[in-house]
Amino acid sequence: MPAERVSVPEPSSLPTRHGGDIHPGARPGLRLALILVASFMVVLDFTIVNIALPSIEREFGITTSAAQWVVTGYAIAFSGLLILGGRAADLLGRRRMFIIGLVVFSLASLAGGLAGDPVLLVASRVVQGAGAAMVAPAALSLITTSFPAGPKRTRAIGLYGSVASVGFVSGQVLGGVLVEWTSWRSVFLVNVPVGLAAAALAPRIIGDGGPGAGARALPDAAGGRAARHLDVRGAVLITASVALAVFGISQGNVLGWTSLPVVGALAAAVAAGVCFAAAEAQHPQPLVRPRLLLRPGVRNGGALAFLLGVWNGGELLVLSLYMQQALHFSPLETGLVIAPQGMAGFTMGMLGPRLAGKLGVRRVAMLAGAAAAVGFTVLTRLPSSGYSPLLTVVILVGFGGAGTAFGSIVLASREMADRDQGLVGGVVNTSRQIGAAVGAALLPAVASSMSGGIAGVTGDRVAMLTAAAAALAATAVAWNAARRPAATIRPAS
Repeated sequence: MPAERVSVPEPSSLPTRHGGDIHPGARPGLRLALILVASFMVVLDFTIVNIALPSIEREFGITTSAAQWVVTGYAIAFSGLLILGGRAADLLGRRRMFIIGLVVFSLASLAGGLAGDPVLLVASRVVQGAGAAMVAPAALSLITTSFPAGPKRTRAIGLYGSVASVGFVSGQVLGGVLVEWTSWRSVFLVNVPVGLAAAALAPRIIGDGGPGAGARALPDAAGGRAARHLDVRGAVLITASVALAVFGISQGNVLGWTSLPVVGALAAAVAAGVCFAAAEAQHPQPLVRPRLLLRPGVRNGGALAFLLGVWNGGELLVLSLYMQQALHFSPLETGLVIAPQGMAGFTMGMLGPRLAGKLGVRRVAMLAGAAAAVGFTVLTRLPSSGYSPLLTVVILVGFGGAGTAFGSIVLASREMADRDQGLVGGVVNTSRQIGAAVGAALLPAVASSMSGGIAGVTGDRVAMLTAAAAALAATAVAWNAARRPAATIRPAS
C-alpha cells in the first residue's frame, strides 16, 4: 500500500483571485481564523444546550420529552437543510451564505435566550438550525476553495477538524459552567456577540463572495453555461427526506419504533428520497448531480462521516447520563471528565496533516478508527461507582474521532472541483448528522434495553461495545479506500 503522492490539481480546483473567495489583500491566516471561530460556535451549540435541558424543564414546567424538542427541532432543521445550504453556497456565493447564516443563527439565538414560553424557544431553535445549515457547508467550502490542493489545504482541514472536536466536547464544559453560575438562557445568548461580530468582519476578510464565487458556471446539456438557479423541486424533496428521517430516528425511543408517526415518517423519508433520485436524474440543472455521489472519495468520505456520527452522537449522551446517574457527578464534573477527549481531538487535528503527508490520509483514517475502537472496547469495563482512571481512554476516542473527521473531509473534497465544494460540505455534514441521529437513538436504546446490575452499568457497557462496532466499521471503510490508487494529496511539510 504505497504512500499517497502528488498529482497536479486541475485548474478548476484552484481558488480564483478576483471575483472568487480569496480576497487579494486578506491574510489567509486571518481569513481561516474567522471561519474557524464561526464553525466552533455552530458545533458548540450541538452539546451546550443538552446541559441546559433540566433547567428548561423546571422553569417552563414541561416534561423531559417536551424539552427534548429544543434539541430535536434544531437537529431536524440543520440536517434537513444542509445539502440545500451547500448548493446555495456554490451557486449564490459562499461568503454571502456564510454571512446570512451567521446573522440568522445569531438572531435566533437571541430569540431563544429571551423566550418566554417553550413554543417560542423550540421555534427559535428551528430557525437557529436553518442558520447553521447555511454556515456549516459554506465555511467548509470556503476553506477548501481558499487554499490550493496540497499541504496548505490539508493543514486548514486539519485545523477545521481540531476546532470541531474541541467545540463538540467544550459544549459539555461551557454549558455546565454557564448553567451552574448563571442561567440556561446564557447558553443561547453567548452566541449573539460572537456571531454578529463574525458576520460584520466577514466582508472585509473573506472577499467578495459573489454568485458562484470561486467556481465556474455549471455547464448545461448543450455545453454552454447554465444560469445559476437552485433546483427547487430537488431542494424540497431532499430536505423533506432528511428531515423526516431524522425525526423518525430521533423519536423512535420516545414514541415507539412501531408507532404510526415514526413508521410514517420513515416511510415518507424513503419515498421522498426515491422521488429525489428520480427527479435529479431528469433535471437539466439538478441540485445534486448523481454522478458526483458515485465518486469513491465522496462515498468513502460520507460513510466515514456517518459512522463517526453514530458513535459520537450516542457516546457523549450515554457517558453523560452514566456519569451523572451512576457515578453521581455534577454536570460540570461530567464535562471536565469528558474534556480530555476534545483536547485529544484538537491535537490530532494539528498532527493529522503531517501524519497524512507521511502515511497517507487513508492510513491515518484507518489508525483513527482503530484507536476509537480500542477506546470504546476499554470503556466496556465502566466502573459501577466512583471515578476510575479507566475513563482516561476517552483520549483514544477523541483521537479517533478527529482523525476520522479529517479523513472524511479530505477524501470527499479533494477530487472535486471548486464549483462543487459547497455540495461536498453539505453531503459530509448531512451524513454525519444522520449518523448522529442514529447514534443518539441507538446507543441509549441499547443501554436501556440491556440495563441491569448497579444503576444500569451493564447496559452502558453494551452501548460502548456498539460504539466500538461503529468504529471498527469506519476502520474497514478506510482500509477499503486504502486499496485504491492514491490521488491528490501531497506530503505535508
